Amino acid sequence: MRRRDFITLLGGAAACPLAVRAQQPERMRRVGVLMGFNENDPGAKDWLSEFMQGLAELGWTDGRNVRMDVRWAAGNVDRIRTLAKELVDLQPDVILANTTPVTAALHRETQTIPIVFVLVFDPVGSGFVASLPRPGGNMTGFMFLEPSMSGKWLELLTEIAPAVNRAAIIFNPDTAPYVRSYLLPSFEAAARSSKVQLIMAPVHSDTEIEAAITSLGREPGDGLVVLGEPFTEGRRALVISLAARNNVPAVYINSGWARDGGLLSYGPTIADEFHRAAPYVDRILRGAKPVELPVQLPTKFETAVNLKTARALGLTVPASLLAVANEVIE
Repeated sequence: MRRRDFITLLGGAAACPLAVRAQQPERMRRVGVLMGFNENDPGAKDWLSEFMQGLAELGWTDGRNVRMDVRWAAGNVDRIRTLAKELVDLQPDVILANTTPVTAALHRETQTIPIVFVLVFDPVGSGFVASLPRPGGNMTGFMFLEPSMSGKWLELLTEIAPAVNRAAIIFNPDTAPYVRSYLLPSFEAAARSSKVQLIMAPVHSDTEIEAAITSLGREPGDGLVVLGEPFTEGRRALVISLAARNNVPAVYINSGWARDGGLLSYGPTIADEFHRAAPYVDRILRGAKPVELPVQLPTKFETAVNLKTARALGLTVPASLLAVANEVIE
């Protein structure tokens, strides 16, 4: 065989595998999502859509080059643990976790699958990461807020309802275990500054929620702060109706509560947190490690005021509060 023919043949053989590889379809990646909320919660569905939209903007489309395995835990601790194991058994490339109990359940199940979390209050104290700038391990993400921010809820409560001299913090210790260790010191400092007596109101059932809010209604000057964790989020309508029925002014953690009839809300923009998680998932899918991605704090906050509810409670919303509100609901 002539040398020129041999080189041509060799070159064609070498190029053939490259051509075959170029024609092969893109490998389907797998992303697990464990939502701590109820599947029928409009707000939670919007938050998930923000994440999906963020991924789409980065070139990831469900069913084309990524498969989304989404599970909804509805604020049930046992269900959270079951679904965490189920998702880990699927061996996805990365998992999006939201809320502290969901992240804790996934942390128990795997120390190898990359996990990006959102809506987590105390990732260092919970043992999810070693530090915010250098997470270590297989987790990173977006923490919900610094503990000092919790005092803002009491400040807003006394601003919109100056007669409040006692405030109850309602939460489920099973789904919000961080309240006493992470938030309570800042709550206590804010209570002393505002001369407000602080009441811890842990609840585990609808009956306990009703008892707690009804008892507040019996005493003039009582107010309420509701932490929007999975348990209370799933009982939003119940909490809002009980606060209205018992004439109790209440502050909530996200604007969905105010839109649904709650008096006032303040907190990070949750949709933005979910959208910001998409680039982290994208970077992991492209080879980055969680240890290389620092935990980030929220960058957007929103205040919402429901004027109709204020009038029903006999409250006049201060002009200073209206001036800073992102949303005023008539």
